[in-house]
Amino acid sequence: SLSKSVFVRRVHLITFSGIQVGTAVVTGQNGRLAMGRLGALCEQVKELNFQGYEVILVTSGAVGVGRQRLKYRKLINSSFADLQNPQLDLDGKACAAVGQSGLMAIYDTLFSQLDVTSSQLLVTDRDFRDPSFGHQLRETVVSLLDLKVIPVFNENDAISTRRAPYEDSSGIFWDNDSLATLLAKELDADLLIMLSDVEGLYSGPPSDPQSKIIHTYINEKHGKLINFGEKSRVGRGGMQAKVAAAVTAASKGVPAVIASGFVTDSIIKIMRGEKIGTLFHNEANVWDCSKEVTTREMAVAAKDCSRHLQNLSSEERKKILLDIAGALDANVDLIISENEADLAAAQDSGYEKSLVARMTLKAGKITSLAESIRAIADMEDPISHTLKKTEVAKDLVFEKMYCPLGVLLIIFESRPDALVQIAALAIRSGNGLLLKGGKEAMRSNTILHKVITSVIPDAVGKKLIGLVKSKDEIADLLKLDDVIDLVIPRGSNRLVSQIKAQTKIPVLGHADGICHVYIDKSADMDMAKRIVLDAKVDYPAACNAMETLLVHKDLNKTEGLDDLLMELAKEGVVIYGGPVAHDTLKVPKVDSFHHEYSSMACTLEFVDDVQSAIDHINRYGSAHTDCIITTDKRSADTFLQQVDSAAVFHNASTRFCDGTRFGLGAEVGISTGRIHARGPVGVDGLLTTRCILRGSGQVVNGDKGVVYTHKDLPLQ
Repeated sequence: SLSKSVFVRRVHLITFSGIQVGTAVVTGQNGRLAMGRLGALCEQVKELNFQGYEVILVTSGAVGVGRQRLKYRKLINSSFADLQNPQLDLDGKACAAVGQSGLMAIYDTLFSQLDVTSSQLLVTDRDFRDPSFGHQLRETVVSLLDLKVIPVFNENDAISTRRAPYEDSSGIFWDNDSLATLLAKELDADLLIMLSDVEGLYSGPPSDPQSKIIHTYINEKHGKLINFGEKSRVGRGGMQAKVAAAVTAASKGVPAVIASGFVTDSIIKIMRGEKIGTLFHNEANVWDCSKEVTTREMAVAAKDCSRHLQNLSSEERKKILLDIAGALDANVDLIISENEADLAAAQDSGYEKSLVARMTLKAGKITSLAESIRAIADMEDPISHTLKKTEVAKDLVFEKMYCPLGVLLIIFESRPDALVQIAALAIRSGNGLLLKGGKEAMRSNTILHKVITSVIPDAVGKKLIGLVKSKDEIADLLKLDDVIDLVIPRGSNRLVSQIKAQTKIPVLGHADGICHVYIDKSADMDMAKRIVLDAKVDYPAACNAMETLLVHKDLNKTEGLDDLLMELAKEGVVIYGGPVAHDTLKVPKVDSFHHEYSSMACTLEFVDDVQSAIDHINRYGSAHTDCIITTDKRSADTFLQQVDSAAVFHNASTRFCDGTRFGLGAEVGISTGRIHARGPVGVDGLLTTRCILRGSGQVVNGDKGVVYTHKDLPLQ
């Protein structure tokens, strides 16, 4: 990981490497300067300069600018015969000489727009042969930095002593990567950032799907294992040259990071200590393995253990769950002690009372969790359960059976009890499991994980359930689409949306819980009051709590509705009105039916009839849970059939939408998607199917001689 202590000293050297791989950052596909990326670079340098960092820029691009100008000049001065036989080879030194002024003019213009002054310093390897040059160089740079001027270095290719600057690697430095390393040492820089056209150093060519980014480079580990691909379309040395320069810088005490110059804020993120690119450090060999390796190993181990779990008998899997329940009962005091430490830290940190309440584990809660695990253990074994059995042809039988998904990644916030429920469901369904809980409940999650895994037999493996402790590891896990089979985020809308945007792994969950209750004109208003109050007040922060109350227009200003609204207000519910409700009841007007007010807010609106209510829900709802209160069976049937939500109720509170209340034992979450599982997801939602075919030597052979019967067979 990136240590923030790296970034707190004096000089920070950012290399915008040029003619090598870094030139791909400076230039576009057509060889011209990429002004957008240059502008983003200058903006980041300006921000760091404003924050008090002393930044030096090592850039290239002079040869590219010069080549473009000379090509154009040569073209307009060419005869027709010249155009028929174009000679486009241009001398690199001439290109550099022509391009230097143009490149610096671009930097000067960009920095001037940001109210920053820049300066140009051209050097050659011959300069560094003079023993006094280093002292003079430091004096000049320090003077510029004191004046808040950005020194911009570049190798002076126009007068380089090397015969072929693109190819000759002799001398003290031979490209801008090695120049950056040399300057970093000479100027006592604290950090060297090298911008490339890829995210960092990969274990193989970045285009290879099997290649994985290396977040921390360990020379002893990665030096001989990395397979470098083709170098960039422009430049001298490619990634191999950057790695060599970064290794050299690190060995001299200057940490280096190779990152993408295509990301507009990569430099700022590095300076904040975020895990960006590949870090090179002279003490990396004594650090722990990189997180990318750890997360992959954790996921692979969970998958291997899940296969061992599936090989057990139903009774053996049941015994594991019963042992977990017993272990929870036996360790109540220890669990409460660790939980109280989390609660104290959360209160000291100023967390909201509602979050602290969700974190709390009392003795009764732990006992209840143990009982729910026993209930899951007593459920019918779902693994290898046959769903369909068909005789395809004589002595050829097809079976469709349940089987585990594989490895589940569950990301949840603030509720340690969720860890227990999810672990039990994963074991019952034969899946491996990776868990990432909120940092505020870390001690609670850790002790619960320890208690649960302590009773998992060695024949299965303790690594069946892995506990992810660092938020940084989530990004790595979300890339493991070849190992992890399903991601289930449990938490805020923001968490769910972020997870969906960051992974190719299927995600099961819901981003919003906008639940409606519709009171039809034939509703029993006493029943309506009970249901609405429960749906809103029983647990306002729950995803199945009512957000919008729809009321038939004929009930407007009736005693029954007035009484209901008064009861809501007594419970602290703040009512906002849609256009009609706002005009008639004078309640505050809602900005949008898809609102994001507090959990104690509720939107009220009047509708013409049941069809209007259905249309409103299908337009503004989140397909979670919606309810109709009515004594009219026809209206109820229409509502139940046409509302397109995961759960649709008649005369029952939306708070019933819960795996435990539905008899699923527990739930890993509630899904509003339409593929795989929908609604509260219990054991069956963590399974998929596979096809088994039992034959006696049959072949297709163009279907000659095969008589298909397709006869349904009894499952037993």
